[in-house]
Amino acid sequence: MSAFRVGKVAVLGAGVMGAQIAAHLVNAGVPAILFDLPAREGPASGIAQRAIEALKRMSPAPLGHPDLAGAIEAANYDDDLARLGECDLVIEAIAERLDWKHDLYRRVAPFVRDDALFGSNTSGLSISALAQGMPEGLRARFCGVHFFNPPRYMHLVELIATPDTAPGVLDRLETFLTTTLGKGCVRARDTPNFIANRIGTFQMFATVREAERFGLTVDVVDDLTGSKLGRASSGTFRTADIVGLDTIGHVMKTMQDQLPDDPFRPLYDTPPAFAALIAAGALGSKTGAGFYRKDGKAILRFDPAGGGYLPAGGKADETVARILKKKDPAERLRLLRESTNPQARFVWAVLRDGWHYAALKLAEIADSARDVDLAMRFGFAAEQGPFEAWQQAGWLQVAQWIAQDIEQGLALAAVPLPDWVTRGPVADRGGVHQPEGSWSAKAAAFVPVAAHPVYRRQVFPVSVAGAAAPDGHRGGQTVFEDESIRVWTLAEPGLDEVLIASIRTKMHTIGPGVIAGLLRAIDLAQPSYQGLVIWSPDDPFSAGADLQAMLPVFMSGGAKAIEAEERKLQQAMLRLRYAQVPTVAAIAGLALGGGCELAVHCARRIAYLESYIGLVEVGVGLVPGAGGLTYGARRAAEESRAAPTAQLLAFLIKYVTAAGTAQVSKSAIEARAMGWLVEGDRIVLNRHELLYAAVREARAMHDAGWRAPRRALFPVAGRAGIATLTAQLVNMRDGGFISAHDFLLGRTIAEVMCGGDVDAGTMVDEEWIMGLERRAFTGLLTHPRTQERIMGMMQTGKPVRN
Repeated sequence: MSAFRVGKVAVLGAGVMGAQIAAHLVNAGVPAILFDLPAREGPASGIAQRAIEALKRMSPAPLGHPDLAGAIEAANYDDDLARLGECDLVIEAIAERLDWKHDLYRRVAPFVRDDALFGSNTSGLSISALAQGMPEGLRARFCGVHFFNPPRYMHLVELIATPDTAPGVLDRLETFLTTTLGKGCVRARDTPNFIANRIGTFQMFATVREAERFGLTVDVVDDLTGSKLGRASSGTFRTADIVGLDTIGHVMKTMQDQLPDDPFRPLYDTPPAFAALIAAGALGSKTGAGFYRKDGKAILRFDPAGGGYLPAGGKADETVARILKKKDPAERLRLLRESTNPQARFVWAVLRDGWHYAALKLAEIADSARDVDLAMRFGFAAEQGPFEAWQQAGWLQVAQWIAQDIEQGLALAAVPLPDWVTRGPVADRGGVHQPEGSWSAKAAAFVPVAAHPVYRRQVFPVSVAGAAAPDGHRGGQTVFEDESIRVWTLAEPGLDEVLIASIRTKMHTIGPGVIAGLLRAIDLAQPSYQGLVIWSPDDPFSAGADLQAMLPVFMSGGAKAIEAEERKLQQAMLRLRYAQVPTVAAIAGLALGGGCELAVHCARRIAYLESYIGLVEVGVGLVPGAGGLTYGARRAAEESRAAPTAQLLAFLIKYVTAAGTAQVSKSAIEARAMGWLVEGDRIVLNRHELLYAAVREARAMHDAGWRAPRRALFPVAGRAGIATLTAQLVNMRDGGFISAHDFLLGRTIAEVMCGGDVDAGTMVDEEWIMGLERRAFTGLLTHPRTQERIMGMMQTGKPVRN
């Protein structure tokens, strides 16, 4: 089979999952054709077309920008099957009915190209059974390709082969899914519900059963089983609402039908609360009610006992919350198990049940414990997989506690732990994850990570606790470091010629220490390296200026002292822009305020799709003061040159509005539309490939003979622009859309970005606008309304509207 290049993908089924898979394909720049049944009325492809239109209104947004919906073509099975010949990959995502899928396969198979791959997005049906509905010639190119919902945001895709799947098919798909779509691929065995849904659904069953046993309400359970337990912040029941109770019902039915002899089989019966809600059509978020329902501004929770809804808001007991905050996992677990508090006993029971089940099922569902842990991290947003958490808490001690509970009848099944847990290499080494690999219960050995070429693009591939793999915090070769920043290089020859700066402050905020470190990095890079990359091993890129660090400066020296610090910050931004080596910002997560200003002043930006970029200073009663407004004024002038007949203000208003309303992009794609990313900047979909892309971008720029841009003058809108923008702000203020202080901030932003009290068309430089920025920023510091906003943000982390 030749190299697998995906030019276009067909998605069969325009339901919620199929439409969102199509959306994520176009996020990645891959054209998609979305098929469904022909409509009974209106346009023949109306069902698919309505699904595409619905993508624009969904929240969280499946599309990186609403305009991308236009890259999805609507089609139907009666008229358009010949178009399958255009597609390199076909993904089936219709309802979880084996007979329906087989009927569809027989219908479409004659139109699928001989070199195209075909995958089913089933959440748990047997892939081998599905393959029986295909002609023999297509079976070799068929496999399971199970995306998790929502496909844009959930990292996991499970790949499942059948006995007939040709060698290399999964490798080709894994390359495409990993780099092009940004996914974390785990290869699962063809067992009911595969890995993540098998373990995750069991955890949900166990949580429901233990909640009943200990008498806990759904809101308290969600508080206990969410971020406090290192899992998705939505907890258990709210996650069920998000996924959809009907979807979970299909997964439950798969386990009920296909696992009749499982010792845990009694647990797989649909819990009464789920059954009651499904019967009532309360399927979760998509129907407006499930375990939770909104009543105006109030959030209500389902009461299984009464069958109605009661006010939500229950939280974990403070004593249990304190236990869950303890850093030592062994101590945390001991306290939970020994506590008499029902909530603490509940948490221990949920953890015990999950570990017990994962150990018993490892040989059946996965090639190694690593696959189980990564599936749960990627698919259920867990900080750690079950085996990682068990190992870190003390493998043999936890195993002993589980065994005791099984003997005492406290576990959910009277089945002892497998022998490998307490005897042999795992017990001797203290866990399933070791530097040489992770435990395979089927092979009875530690197996190494598969050497797939696509992971060479990940400088620090995803690892598991216990594997002792290098990571971005300590990997590479340190050049210098302090509490604010680490400046280092990769160890690989050739790649060690690019300097990397990683901010180390909380939320990677920018204070004097970070600025000093960046300036030192530039001084080191210019004579001795090929480039400078600003990258951090974890999100965010930067949440902005460090307000806490500024407070002592303001208290001791007032606004004048702050102005001096702002000048240093502005000069650092200009040093980045005009450095004699290429500077590359590798952005992931938040790049707000000063973080946005840091990014836009680099020579190039490489942004992860999930990058949320914007100037948000008005939230603390200030205006951007580190070059953000200067950037907007300069970019508007540059953009206007391409349309000499248009007024400068037509380009400037985009940046004025973004700063004045604290707009933050909902994706890197939207950041490009807002102007924070420009031509030449790249968007990557895999967070783990960001550093690879950024370092190579810096090297490519160097090799191409990169030179810093020439300092140049640019025109500003002047007094006329200020007057026009002020008139619009007056209307907003008088109409009650903004407060008096918002009006002041908006007018100040307009004055700075229009160049101040000068004629329209006056040529200025960046230093001129930065001077206006600096004076505006420091002038607002003494305003009472600004001080209220600053203190409110520092105390609560939320903006104050005054």
